[in-house]
Amino acid sequence: MKLRTLSSIALAAMLLAACNGGPQRTSTKADDIIGPQKVDASSGILTPEVLWAFGRLGESAVSPNGKRIAYTVTWYSKEQNRGNSELFVMNIDGSDKRQLTHTAGHEFNPQWVDDQTIAYLSTESGTAAIWIIGIDGTNARPLDGFGSDISGFKLSPNRQKVLLAAETKVGKEVTDIHTDLPKTTGMVFNDLMYRHWDTFEDSTFSHIYVADFSPQKGLSNAADIMPSQPYDAPLKPFGGMEEVDWSADGTKVAYTCKKMVGKRYAYSTDSDIYLYDLQTGETQNLTQGMPGYDKAPCFSPDGRHMAWLSMERAGFEADRERLFLLDLQSGEKRDLTKNFDNSAGNLLWMPDGSGLYFIAGVQATFQIYRMALTDEQPTPITKGWHDYHSIALADGGMVGSKVSITKPAELYRIDMESGTETEISFINKELLDQLTMPEVTERWVRSTDGQMVHTWVILPPHFDKNKQYPALLFCEGGPQSPVSQFWSYRWNFSIMASNGYVVVAPARRGSTTFGQKWVDAISKDHGGMEMHDLLSAIDEVKQEPWVDENRLGAIGASYGGYTVFWLAGNHNKRFKAFIAHCGIFHAEMEYLTTEEMFFDEWEMGGAPWDTDNKVAQRSFSHSPHKYIKNWDTPILVIHGNRDYRVPYSQGMAAFNAAQIRGIPSKLLLFPDETHWVLKPQNGILWQREFKSWLDQWLMK
Repeated sequence: MKLRTLSSIALAAMLLAACNGGPQRTSTKADDIIGPQKVDASSGILTPEVLWAFGRLGESAVSPNGKRIAYTVTWYSKEQNRGNSELFVMNIDGSDKRQLTHTAGHEFNPQWVDDQTIAYLSTESGTAAIWIIGIDGTNARPLDGFGSDISGFKLSPNRQKVLLAAETKVGKEVTDIHTDLPKTTGMVFNDLMYRHWDTFEDSTFSHIYVADFSPQKGLSNAADIMPSQPYDAPLKPFGGMEEVDWSADGTKVAYTCKKMVGKRYAYSTDSDIYLYDLQTGETQNLTQGMPGYDKAPCFSPDGRHMAWLSMERAGFEADRERLFLLDLQSGEKRDLTKNFDNSAGNLLWMPDGSGLYFIAGVQATFQIYRMALTDEQPTPITKGWHDYHSIALADGGMVGSKVSITKPAELYRIDMESGTETEISFINKELLDQLTMPEVTERWVRSTDGQMVHTWVILPPHFDKNKQYPALLFCEGGPQSPVSQFWSYRWNFSIMASNGYVVVAPARRGSTTFGQKWVDAISKDHGGMEMHDLLSAIDEVKQEPWVDENRLGAIGASYGGYTVFWLAGNHNKRFKAFIAHCGIFHAEMEYLTTEEMFFDEWEMGGAPWDTDNKVAQRSFSHSPHKYIKNWDTPILVIHGNRDYRVPYSQGMAAFNAAQIRGIPSKLLLFPDETHWVLKPQNGILWQREFKSWLDQWLMK
């Protein structure tokens, strides 16, 4: 299933849930404030403890004059099994760094009120509220006037109003109907989409509010712009405030919403951009008749245009994200990237409204592009082996956050003419200076039908070409997602290689960043050509003299877990160990227990009981459970009990089947985790069990 990139709001919410069990602070004692962690890195090798000691860059915002940047960093404590984030500011060249907050809660979503004042969200007061603070760290205080937790906010262009995202009760819960049963935990449903990714439907929805904003008087006159509507804006669970925007004159608000419920919602990807007029209270659908995802509206500074991201095909969550433009005067819509065969994201207007900058995944990396409204093709600004995550204009240049396979996120200054990048944040320099990181190489592998498959090959630190190493085949999830220069705190190529393994990571069919035709190639062919791509990659790399072909493993999560389960019954003795995390084992049962039905309808081509549907029948015939009789290789199965996307019974079924068959196997369950593993001690346990399982079977 698709592992989407997390938005700032989604990430903040997940951090809050993982670290504190909600927005409330756990303590006010100074000892509970978590900062940079002291760990033993004397070996020079990346370990789970070192991985979890890295400071994690959060959101950033550039001051109105372009001279300073505010940003957040989160650190985690293994002992406290939680983390907290702090707010920092520095000059745009990286000088004069200051830590502005020192709390045991979370600071996130920074925005500048003016060149001397920053607004941000903080849980310091017990709820997630807007605070303001001076750039010298003084006069920190909450702004009263909104009593509920705020998950995100965006100031108006004149800083006199603010948009707020907050959970809002719409409809009745069981205890509202059965008032004499206030302690019941029962839930009653009569339609689909009663749970989504990691939460059950509980009659609350994320709504957008408009309020008056004053640093002196606080918030006032907050009004829900979608009252009594049982819909989420921003979209759950991954949408953030990038899905909401102010018009240039501050009189209108554009927001992303999928205004449907129940079974219809479960089968549809048809979100739209809605325009709310603050003066009249009227709402207009700007993308009526466009059947795919439409999201992330972005108004031009001159007020003439609105750009947004649009998918063309209904029901397909991995369609190309086109950069669309609406002329607000004429109503004309056009696809600016019709000649660009990759998805755009992170839209940013040029100051004069003549074009946009954006980030796009191309050839297993994510680069920054520029595109004038009159251009036929976008022009790349950056190049190299990295993934950019965010961009902002700053003092004649640009600031962006980026990662690579061997380095966590840091902020960089970017020259927009030369593409030259200069690191400015250095959050993790002290730790990184102590480590010897792996070497990343790339190659193109010929698959069985002649198609070329891009493949990262990551070599262990202190690699010796005269030695032989065990190797791991990485099976990407999605099934449509990038095998790029990503940095993960679980599926981390650097720690895998630092454990003494060669990591082989092919961008098999279905992987993004190689054009939409390559993305489309996996749909309705699960268990087909993508398996040939993966096996071709490991078969080529294992021929290297520095790989021991008798010590190969295959690993993957989500759709990568499906892949591992499938390979377990079809690998013809290639592998000596498998690891599957949150994987699909029984496709028919997954179809009946997942939540976003549009995914299976598109990917499988229909329902398993539709015996006249040859496409669907072929798709389900490849379900991994159908090959269990061929299993003969040790397997570790990992799952989170709160994973509603791929329910944990899938992992249990795979483990039980292995046990019944007498296959050496282990089950690692996390009762409090979802499709991800977010708590520090769980994350470290995950890494330890991951390594020990592979070492047991591949290091002999």
